[in-house]
Amino acid sequence: MRIEKFEDIIAWQKSGELSLAIYEKFKDNNDFAFKNQIQRATVSVMNILPRDLEGKAIKNLNIFYLLPKVLVEK
Repeated sequence: MRIEKFEDIIAWQKSGELSLAIYEKFKDNNDFAFKNQIQRATVSVMNILPRDLEGKAIKNLNIFYLLPKVLVEK
C-alpha cells in the first residue's frame, strides 16, 4: 500500500471513526470535564498525524506500522 497523503493512513481513518463513536457514547455524560478530556484526546490523533507529516518524507510513515506492535509488546 502506497501512502501519498495522510488520509491514506489507516490509523487516521480509524481515529475519525473512533472520534465519532466517542462523541456519540459520551453525548449524555454529565461529567463535563471527563467528557471534554476524552473527546479532545480522540480528536488530537486526527490532528497530530497530518501536522507531523508536513514537510517529511513518506518513508517516515513507517512509524505508524511499527507503533501498534510496540504498544502490544509492552
